[in-house]
Amino acid sequence: MRRLAQTALLALIGAGLLHTALFTDLYLRYVKEGLRPVLIASGAVLLLLGAVNAYLDLRRPEPPGHGHGQGHEHGHARAHEHGHDHSAAPRVAWLLALPAVSLLAFAPPALGAYTAAHSGGKPVTTTARQRFDRLPATSPLPLTLTGFTKRVQQDPTQAIRGRQVRLTGFVTPAGPGGGWYLTRIIFTCCAADSQTVKVRVYGTDAPPADTWLAVTGTWHPAGRLGTRSAEAALDVHETRPIAQPVNAFTDDLPLTPS
Repeated sequence: MRRLAQTALLALIGAGLLHTALFTDLYLRYVKEGLRPVLIASGAVLLLLGAVNAYLDLRRPEPPGHGHGQGHEHGHARAHEHGHDHSAAPRVAWLLALPAVSLLAFAPPALGAYTAAHSGGKPVTTTARQRFDRLPATSPLPLTLTGFTKRVQQDPTQAIRGRQVRLTGFVTPAGPGGGWYLTRIIFTCCAADSQTVKVRVYGTDAPPADTWLAVTGTWHPAGRLGTRSAEAALDVHETRPIAQPVNAFTDDLPLTPS
């Protein structure tokens, strides 16, 4: 890879980062929202380095007697003398062009039902001293999937019993046994450390995988409520398709409670 190609590659990677983080929301597929300034700064620095590199190359005078014939022979002579050519980067460096072009032309899809189906549920942590606030009287009660799971498995007051709740997430098929899960994938930092939280859904056929839904229902009685034996599951009364949130990799409350 010659210097001109190295400069072009720097500019390409920088443009890809800026396209992903500055001009679109594509970066939310791969990292959490708080890393946007870092991506924008990285893209700007790479573009600047590419521009400086190109400027210095244009300003650099051609060595005397470095015509095509002599230069060709000289380059080969140096390469043969040392066993390899130090004037160019390894060809494997061209592989860096693939992620850069993909960010500009065909961004990899976001994580979805396939990933969720092949991962275990996110362990919902709490402490022994945790207290649960009194639930509002709103009905249906908007909850996150994590909040619902905590209420089902860890609230000793069993305040979730008989309450109609509303959850949002996307559909993940349960596998050969049938059924489906309402799912969220949560980024701690980026896609590499994502975790999945699932709530089993009863009472309706499985919609297509990756469909985003607002689901209203009540806890599906299974196990002892308020203990780990209780299943994070819902008897569905109503489902309604919703648009995928812009920042889909969080476990936020439903945006449209009634």
